[in-house]
Amino acid sequence: MSRPLASVTRTSAVETPTSQPNPVPLLLRAVVVLLAGIALGLSWQPYGLWPLLGVGIPAFTLAVRGVRPLVAVGLGYLFGLTMLTLAISWVHVLGTWIAALLILFVALFFGLLGLALTLVSRLPWWPLAAACCWVLIEYAYSRIPLGGFGWTRIGYAAVDTPLAGFYPIIGVAGVSFVAALIGQLIAWIVLTAWMARRGGPARLSHLFIAVAGAVSLLLLGSALRLYQVEPEVTSAGSVRVGIVQGNIPGRGIEAMGRARSVTNNHLSETIKLMTKARVGEVPLPDFLLWPENSTDIDPTVDPLTRLTVQAAADVADRPILVGAVMQGPGFDERQTAALWWDPDRGVTARYDKQNLVPFGEWIPFRAQLLPLIPLLEQVGAQSIPGTHPGVLDVAVDGRQIKIGDAICFELAYDQTMYRALIGGAQVSMVQSNNATYGGTGQIEQQFAITRARAMESRREIAVATTNSISGFITRDGTVTTRTQEFTAQSMVVDMPLRSALTPAIRVAPWLERGLALVALLACLAAVFAGIRRGVSIASEAIKHERDSR
Repeated sequence: MSRPLASVTRTSAVETPTSQPNPVPLLLRAVVVLLAGIALGLSWQPYGLWPLLGVGIPAFTLAVRGVRPLVAVGLGYLFGLTMLTLAISWVHVLGTWIAALLILFVALFFGLLGLALTLVSRLPWWPLAAACCWVLIEYAYSRIPLGGFGWTRIGYAAVDTPLAGFYPIIGVAGVSFVAALIGQLIAWIVLTAWMARRGGPARLSHLFIAVAGAVSLLLLGSALRLYQVEPEVTSAGSVRVGIVQGNIPGRGIEAMGRARSVTNNHLSETIKLMTKARVGEVPLPDFLLWPENSTDIDPTVDPLTRLTVQAAADVADRPILVGAVMQGPGFDERQTAALWWDPDRGVTARYDKQNLVPFGEWIPFRAQLLPLIPLLEQVGAQSIPGTHPGVLDVAVDGRQIKIGDAICFELAYDQTMYRALIGGAQVSMVQSNNATYGGTGQIEQQFAITRARAMESRREIAVATTNSISGFITRDGTVTTRTQEFTAQSMVVDMPLRSALTPAIRVAPWLERGLALVALLACLAAVFAGIRRGVSIASEAIKHERDSR
């Protein structure tokens, strides 16, 4: 006599059989997904409601758990649409249709995340596999297509959380994993409690593991952050950097105003800063930091722009790191560059921006799209990416030092940031022109990403923007000084020269790849387990039918 068919499947606090009917209505799941997307969207700046990470992540996991694959994709897509609309709606300043297309496309990755989460929910110890799935999806949309758009990694939303202590150990990718893992453990706790209330087989050991794991991760992150607050002694000395925010006319897509006006404004603010330095109101800087696009005319080609920049260097009597748009290398091409402008020798070092904004700085399939979408002509000449790390070997006050530089959008790219540090950068600069996004959430989001980079590298970062938020961030992510938007301001900050690399710089890329691989293997294992379970159930049913005759 065979066992009853019902005994073939079993339930536990960590496994939900797909063969049983789903008790949660689809409409309720869709509502939960919408609320989860809102919660996660509000966790990023400018809202900064980071505790909602502990709501949005587990709610999404529970909403897609145990549903059919196509339903999981649909729920994940709905989640992505909701979250991205809140988080990156600022893209609308480039055009409503651009924002809509970007959100509609990136949301596809969250559809895949929904599928991955429902697949791995069949596995024992699924919280670990589900956290790896978050890393896999972030890895994918940070690179695909056209270099990716990794602005909404949950690791960037964690700068003010207890998890911030993990940044220098396992990097942004690792923090994303830990935040996702805590979310899965919360989901596990909720699921266990729900099953216990319904009289199901809820194991107290699983509940204890989930609670202990989440609390331990939070306490460890807090302890690491407290341990790392004390400044590290450096024998290499320091440099004083004059940060100049010259302000620009206009806002939005017309923010750059008339040609030369931006450069003239930065000359004026440089004169003000040096006047204050020479009368003793602020320390004398060793060099000045101007933002990206502080001149949008090539100063090596245009005589008047060259005279303006040279006048600023002469007034300061010290070098300026100038953000410039350069002509070439080919016809109707340009490069966004950082130029080390010495008052006596002119340009002695140059770094070209590597990560460019699609449809903002360059147009994919330009020859085919321009005739179809004439509006794209506003992008101007095609930007060409640089190929070398953001390190400038320069002379400062008789010393030879290496300056690490990131230009705006590059902040979101791990490998670009790591290459500069591995290449020997001793101080870190960020040059930005996000004037187009003035008054939107993009400004605070980018500053939060910069803070994450400071904590990850344990390096101070000086930030110069044309008219947004310039300032100084310490190595533990504290903002000591920052400007206001739409103003001309300047400051002088002291920056220690550092050479030590945190474990994150070397470990994080491999950790991210490893976690992504684990996620892929977990999804495959879940698929094969599902096939095997289906075959087993079918065989048992056939056997049961035969025995009952």
